[in-house]
Amino acid sequence: MADKAPAKPATRSAKQIEADLAATRERLAGTIDELAFRAQPKELAKRQAEDVKLKVGGFTHTPDGELDTQKIATVLGGVAAVLLTIGFIRRARG
Repeated sequence: MADKAPAKPATRSAKQIEADLAATRERLAGTIDELAFRAQPKELAKRQAEDVKLKVGGFTHTPDGELDTQKIATVLGGVAAVLLTIGFIRRARG
């Protein structure tokens, strides 16, 4: 294995270094602005609502985009059974 000699750092002028620092500051400022925007409660709620819409749409629709009535009927039947059971329990106690 050949030993690699350390690369000599490129000599840069003060203006080049200042330009690099200014560019880095600009990128960091843009990143901070983006993070601040994403952390706003309004934006968080908006993204969560979009996620829920996508999940519900994925559950209630087939890959072709048609309504999946069998899944919807199954869920509604389960909800109805739970509500009837709760109603019967309340009636039996009361």
